[in-house]
Formats: sequence, structure tokens, C-alpha cells
Amino acid sequence: MARADGAGRATDATARALARAVTGAVEAVGGFAGGVYLRSPTPDLLLLATFAGLPLPLYRPWWRMHVNRPYPVAEAYRSGQAVHLPDAESAMSRFPQLMAGLPFPFGSLYEPVTAGPERFGVLLVLRPATPGVPVGAGDRRRLREAADRLALDLVELSAGGPVVWDGDPLDVPGPGPGPRTGAEEARAAVDRLAQAVLSLDRQGRIGFVNATAERLLGTGAAALRGRLLWDALPWLGHPAYDDHFRAVFMAAKPVRFPARRGRHPPGEWLSVDLYPAPDGVTLTLTAGGAAAYAPAALAEADPGTDADTASGTGTGTGVGSPADRASALYRPVALAIALTEAVTARQVSSVVTDELLPAFGGRQLAIYLLDGRQLHLAWETGFPQGFLNRFDGVALDVRLPGVETLTTGRPMFFESMQHLAAAYPGIPLDADVGARAFLPLIASGRPVGSCILGFDAPRGFSPEERTVLTALAGLIAQALARARRYDSEAALAHGLQSALLPHRLPVRASVDTVGRYLPGSAGMDVGGDWYDVVETGSGRLALVIGDVQGHGVAAAATMGQLRSAVRAFALTGSTPEKVMSGTNRLLIDLDPGQFASCCYVVLDPASGAVQAVRAGHPQPLLRHPDGRTEVLDLAGGVVLGVDPEASYPVTELRLERGAVLALYTDGLVERPGVDIDVGVERLRLALASAEPVPLTETADRLVGRAGHSAERPDDIALLLASRTAEDVT
Repeated sequence: MARADGAGRATDATARALARAVTGAVEAVGGFAGGVYLRSPTPDLLLLATFAGLPLPLYRPWWRMHVNRPYPVAEAYRSGQAVHLPDAESAMSRFPQLMAGLPFPFGSLYEPVTAGPERFGVLLVLRPATPGVPVGAGDRRRLREAADRLALDLVELSAGGPVVWDGDPLDVPGPGPGPRTGAEEARAAVDRLAQAVLSLDRQGRIGFVNATAERLLGTGAAALRGRLLWDALPWLGHPAYDDHFRAVFMAAKPVRFPARRGRHPPGEWLSVDLYPAPDGVTLTLTAGGAAAYAPAALAEADPGTDADTASGTGTGTGVGSPADRASALYRPVALAIALTEAVTARQVSSVVTDELLPAFGGRQLAIYLLDGRQLHLAWETGFPQGFLNRFDGVALDVRLPGVETLTTGRPMFFESMQHLAAAYPGIPLDADVGARAFLPLIASGRPVGSCILGFDAPRGFSPEERTVLTALAGLIAQALARARRYDSEAALAHGLQSALLPHRLPVRASVDTVGRYLPGSAGMDVGGDWYDVVETGSGRLALVIGDVQGHGVAAAATMGQLRSAVRAFALTGSTPEKVMSGTNRLLIDLDPGQFASCCYVVLDPASGAVQAVRAGHPQPLLRHPDGRTEVLDLAGGVVLGVDPEASYPVTELRLERGAVLALYTDGLVERPGVDIDVGVERLRLALASAEPVPLTETADRLVGRAGHSAERPDDIALLLASRTAEDVT
């Protein structure tokens, strides 16, 4: 098995292949950074194997990527299709969680690294945004070629077993000029400045250090050069500063913010300025750069702070200014978005750990849930092992801050452990130094539980932070209440979900297929729409789409049975009419009174010959290579589940190379009060005006308008298929 060793170091051959692929891809498409994700020993988990052009520590939250996460890396790996995001607007529309974590103007390209059915990972490139301008065909081709070359290298490396990654990512120098030393005249001029000046490369390593920086930091230039900024100056590694550094490395615009050096000397503030360029960043430090309002996450409680400063009403452009507070909003936004996707209480707690703690510099988290009249520990991280067990199952009449915050409905903030001990004499403490926040979890007036945030050092809580934390506690409570309602149905829901849609579609060299599904916006019942692509064993592909009447568990269960039935008939090599007739009789036997529509298409990839049958389903659309798009006129029979003797005639046609066949359910074309023919015509025009390559973008455009509709009573399924052009060598 080709893999990184226990220390995270790859074999030389693997390292060279990855580095060559990343630097080549970045240069080929005009990027400023890039990387490769590879499979890991853990199923469905991708790990960042190598990265170039940006400091690795700033991107630690994205080193691990589960293939089911709503991120472009996962989408590219899962679908086998490239993802091209030219600007922030396109990224926000398709992957809002990515932009919630990286709210900066940049473009990104993701190309799956595959060799036949073997999927190794994803090659990605970050580059300047091109607002409104799609990624060009040349850049798409060059990135695909880079991914193909890497795949060939990995195939050779896989002679000893599958290529997987189980170490930390390799930090590869990005393209462009290497470290440079300034002329003596320039050095003398910079040394005269009152500001400390440091030069950083694209990996965040310190190069040039002027004399003022040596004096201010109390460290010689030789001891600083070549080190990561955050290792050399750990006080700049506070989570509150990460966004500033991300912005300067990704958006290429100057950034200014105040930073506190910590306790040596105590409370000293420095003004930090960052000036980016393609080959690195210049950092300046100026002593005495006190902030108009120092957020409590960065400072110890200071009894000498005046009222205006403490309340954040002073003027200035430092931390706490309107611009800075706007920049800091992304963490709460990321938390809110992630909470909407969390299904179980454990998932909600994990989201809070990943998003809330880093936003406020916290180190400990505990969540207690109310059951009857007792609070039970549901989640903890950062506390000494076993410490919180003594509070598990505590009654609501016990005088503890975690209990009283829930019974009174008021959040409680303790800026030091001494304050907590004074308010609750005799309370067991897990540490002598720190701060604590106790938040009530109340959803729609109903108590859910309480949340405890812990901090390693004493700190104040500004009015803004108290307001945000209280609001976020409400979001957490709603998510937990929703999760608890559905936790009891989780096993059934997961079983149904696995039957609803295929986890992935077959990858064929001569045929592209893309599927999309959107649930209805009215209610949260599981729908009965489905699609599938089946390799029949004779070299042909069966394209299937269907819609079971109704919603809810019954419709979803029936849909799962029908999908399995169609797949089973298809794998036996049955003709299209026999597949449909057999499925019809099976539905009548399984569930009399339930019915479903279906369209079944068999495609010969080599010749383009198509055989299609239809059971009460909307007519497919066909976009010809010249852009002409028509509504097909397939002969059809009645819906499945009505007449056991029903027949389903076959229609034959041919799918030319470059043509696109679109199968869809009625949720995509139906609107309340509007004739369905109007919706079909609207879809036909949208398909006619869409570029057929890549097929993923065509699918996203077709479902995009329906996906943004506030009133969408039915779910939507869409399946696109296209015969690709023959390779020209």
C-alpha cells in the first residue's frame, strides 16, 4: 500500500509526483495556490496530501474532507465531474458553506484524479476571481491534463497496493521566485523606519527582518528567518487574527488590525499591517497601536478600561470597528449554515465545537440536555476526563450555574474562575485559571438544556459578544430540539436514504451522466422521486427516473422498492418493455392502490442507439449538438400500479455525440396555478441556452431557479446524459 508513514512523510516518489502535479497545475491555469486530496485508510474520508502557495496552518480546518460534505472537493470526488468556480458569487450559490468559512473573492477549480474506475482523489487550484467570466475551455483542458498525468503517476505507484494518505499534508513551495535578499541600500533604508518590517513568503515563512523588528521583538533576525510566522510569534496565532491573514493571502488587499502580544510585556498592543504581493507578504508592526475596543477574547479583564472602550463605542479602525465586526461575522454564519445540515444531537454538538469555540477562542465545551427534570451530559470536549460526570443527571433544583442559566433563561458570564467560585461557593472547578460562559438552550419557549463554554485564561465578555452568544444559543437550542425529534427515526431515515438515490453514478469514458435531487420546500417529508443509472452488463447503460405518488415514509419505501426492482430487471438483460411490465406487476402486488410514473431509457454508448419506454411520466428533452432542443414524443403506457395487463411500447431513437438527454420529474416543471406545458417549455428553453459541457453546470442551471423558489411543494429529480466527443490524439 503506497501511503505516508506514521510521521506523515510520504515516499520520495509520491512526494515528487504530488509536488510536480500541484506546481504544474497552478502555473498552467494562472493560480496562486493548489493542492491534492487523496483517499485515506478511513472509508469516505479524503485527506489533504500536499499544498502549495499558502500557509498550511491557516487551512487546517480543511485538511480532512468527508466525501459527503457539501464542499466542491467532495462533490468532484463523489461525482467524478470537475467543479469550476470562477468567483465568489458562483461559489456562494453552489457551496455556501465553503464561502462561509472563506468569505473572500477568489476562484477555484477542482478536477477529480481518476484512472478508469480507480478514483485517487482531487486536484485543486485557487486563483484570482474572474467575476462574471466562466472558466475558459483552455484552462479546463490544462487542469484535466494535469490531473490525468498525476493519475498515471499514481497508477505506477499503486503497484504495491492502493494509494492512500494517512499523514499531514506536505508543504510544497509554490511557483514563482524563491527567497530573495534586498540590496544593501534597501536594507539601510528599511532599518531607519520606526516600524518593524518582516517579509513572508507564500508559505508564511519569515525571510527579511529589519533592525527595528529585532529590537521590538527582542529576537535576532537569524533566529527568525526561515520560521513560520505563527511559530516565531505565537501571539499572532490567536483565532481572532486568522481571518485577517486569510484575507491578505487570498484577496491580495492590504489589511490592518491591532494585536496584543500577551503578557510579556503585559497588555502591549501592536498595530499590524499586511501588504500582499504575488511572491509574498510584507508585515509591519508598530508599537502602541491600541485598539478602540479590544475584544474580550484577546485580553485579560482590565479594571482600568474606560466605559467607552469597554462598551466598544470608541472610534477607530482596530478590532471592534464596524469593518472588523463585519469580517468576524463569518463564524456565526458558518455555524448557522452548518446547524441547518445537522440531523442528530451529536452532529449539532460537533458543529458547535468546530465553529463556535474557534470564533471566541474557547477551549472547553459541554452540552447538557433536559430529560424529565434532570440535565444529562450529551457532549463534552476539553474538560479533564471524568470531571463532568459528577454533574450528569443533576436535578433542576440544584444550585449550579448550568442549572440556573436554564431555569432563569438568562446567560451567565464569569470573567475568571475566582468570580465563578465567589458566586457559587464550594462548586468543583476543573482549573484555577480561566473564564466560563453558561448559556440557556431554549427553543420556542421550551427548555432544551444548557451549554458551557470554557476559556483557558481570564477574559471579559463585550456587550457584542454576549449578544451574539445568546443569539447563537437560541440557534443551537432549535437545532437540538429538531435533532431530538428526529433522533428516534434516524435508523429508519438513514435506511430509506440509502435506497432513495445512488451514492454515485457509473463512470464511463464515452458517456457523461449527472443527477440532481432537491426535496420539496413544503414540510420535511421524504419524497418519492428517484433516478438511477445501471450498467446492464451488455455494455449498455439504463437511465431511469421515476416519481412515486405522495410523500413521507410510505412513498419513500415504495420508491426504494421500485428502484431495486428496476435495477434487478435491468441487470438480467430484460428488454425495456419487460422491465417496465415486470415493475408494474410488482408494484401492484406489493402495494395495491399506490402508483408511480417512470421513464426507462437504454443507451448503447458505442452507437448512440436508444430504446425508451414511458409509464405516465413527463416526456424527456433532447438537446442536439447544434443547440436545437425538442420535447421528445415517446409512446407511453399508463402509470405503474394501475393495470396489471398494461403494455409499454418501445420508442427507438439515436443520441448523437455532444447531444444531451434530459429526464426529469414533474416537480421541475410544475408550479401552482400554471399549466405544466408552460413549465416544460421554460425547461426546454433553459436547456437550449445552456452549454452542455461540463454537464454538472448544465444540471445546476436547470435546477437552480427551482431550487431558489420559496414555494416548491414537490421534490425534484433530474438526470442528464450525454455521449462525449471522440478523443482526438
